[in-house]
Amino acid sequence: MAKPGHAWSRAAAAEQGEAEEGEDPLDAMIARTGCLEQHRQLQECMAERQDWRHCQAQLRAFGACMARRQQRE
Repeated sequence: MAKPGHAWSRAAAAEQGEAEEGEDPLDAMIARTGCLEQHRQLQECMAERQDWRHCQAQLRAFGACMARRQQRE
């Protein structure tokens, strides 16, 4: 199974001549927030279910993590 990710950011990287095998820039940005695990769980749910409405728990967990991050800043 392919690793879920952000197709649009990989396409932009490919246009700029960057290797697709490298880390997704959006994943790197999210990793700096401390919410990467919640984001990956949301991505995996979306890849499996193909419908965000079935991924509400993961979506709420990611949103809560990002909200906590913003409160700290």
